[in-house]
Amino acid sequence: MVDLFDAATTDTAGTPAARASSPLAVRMRPATVDEIAGQQHLLVPGSPLRRLIEPGAGGRAAPSSVILWGPPGTGKTTLAYLVATVSGRRFVELSAVTAGVKDVRQVVEDARRRLATGGDETVLFVDEVHRFSKSQQDALLPSVENRWVTLVAATTENPSFSVNSPLLSRSLLLTLRPLETEHVRELVLRAVTDERGLGGAVELDDEATEHLLRLSGGDARKALTILEAAAGAVLSDEAPTTAAGEETVPRIGLADVERAVDVAAVRYDRDGDQHYDVISAFIKSIRGSDVDAALHYLARMVAAGEDPRFIARRLVISAAEDVGMADPSALQTAVAAAQAVQLIGMPEGRIVLAEAVVHLATAPKSNAAYLGVDAALADVRAGRVGTVPPHLRDAHYAGAKEMGHGDGYRYAHDWPHGVAPQQYLPDVLAGSRYYDPSDRGYERQVSERLERIRGILGSQE
Repeated sequence: MVDLFDAATTDTAGTPAARASSPLAVRMRPATVDEIAGQQHLLVPGSPLRRLIEPGAGGRAAPSSVILWGPPGTGKTTLAYLVATVSGRRFVELSAVTAGVKDVRQVVEDARRRLATGGDETVLFVDEVHRFSKSQQDALLPSVENRWVTLVAATTENPSFSVNSPLLSRSLLLTLRPLETEHVRELVLRAVTDERGLGGAVELDDEATEHLLRLSGGDARKALTILEAAAGAVLSDEAPTTAAGEETVPRIGLADVERAVDVAAVRYDRDGDQHYDVISAFIKSIRGSDVDAALHYLARMVAAGEDPRFIARRLVISAAEDVGMADPSALQTAVAAAQAVQLIGMPEGRIVLAEAVVHLATAPKSNAAYLGVDAALADVRAGRVGTVPPHLRDAHYAGAKEMGHGDGYRYAHDWPHGVAPQQYLPDVLAGSRYYDPSDRGYERQVSERLERIRGILGSQE
């Protein structure tokens, strides 16, 4: 259990202050709402979280319990910290990994005593609340209902499955979004110059900055940890000097960032050429069914710290564009991989991505659906649209039937094989063919069935 009000030094405003020996990520924790990068959707004036941080804002009572759900490094701890510090409340942190029911009850009882004697209100921050057992979560209920504490719980897992219903129903669920690259960049550059951080003791090369951002994967804490390690490495070296022998400010280069994380960077140049070359080779290897090459390029991107969500998005596109109806389950695999990567993050996400790559690379390929929709779009953009045949028009509104809407429509389920012989395309496009299935994989079955369907549709009996 960590009681920052009791354990940490405080500034003149009574706000807990990080020690000089604290990690850079702790020292750079925002002291005001304005310093928060990202999550602006939760911090608009009058929002529940804003009222919780700034009691009295918006003229409505603040919630007594919130659950913050989001990926690692998106600011859950920071927001909980601000709830306490901005309003001058006492901040107590419990980790669900190490705390038990006894610890929970001790904090709650202490908070009750403080309230009874006119002391400060307590903000109880429970990190990784999904790791709490049902009995541990139940122990929080009385304190939430009676407002003995303001509970701020954080989780990286879907609370609908990891938090029990009674606690969930008494809490406001707030979803944190992954930080954008520019948000993390803002935090890193601030840490380089801010007196709470490195105070200008080092400078950061552009190439090193870009690589650090790739490695962080949208995790602000990870980015600041890497920066701190790289800064420590260059500051421990002999200070650089000018030709005149004067000392200069040490610079953190790409090699220093690599050394800090013990990862060799894939050389993505500043303009992004290598970045796009590697992803291009990756997709073309999948399209060409070379699973070994595809895994190689995946490994290069993972080692370089490429955003796994970017890789997953490209896999979803590849599944639809290159595998298509030859193996419809490939798209399901790619979408599931994208969701799983979002849920579990890295480094475990590499396994999920690899599984999707293997499926897509070894699957039969067809771009028939892709070519089909583009051919249809070409006709539409060229003005070949025509009018909807009368028998297909909506006949449900008043007066529609009098205009002949729906007249002569044949209900497909009333016909053998569920296919009614009638025209669906506008007259100007009658007989057009956009989808030409291949003879590969599942699409071979589609081709055989489609031939029979088109024969029935064209008979117009």
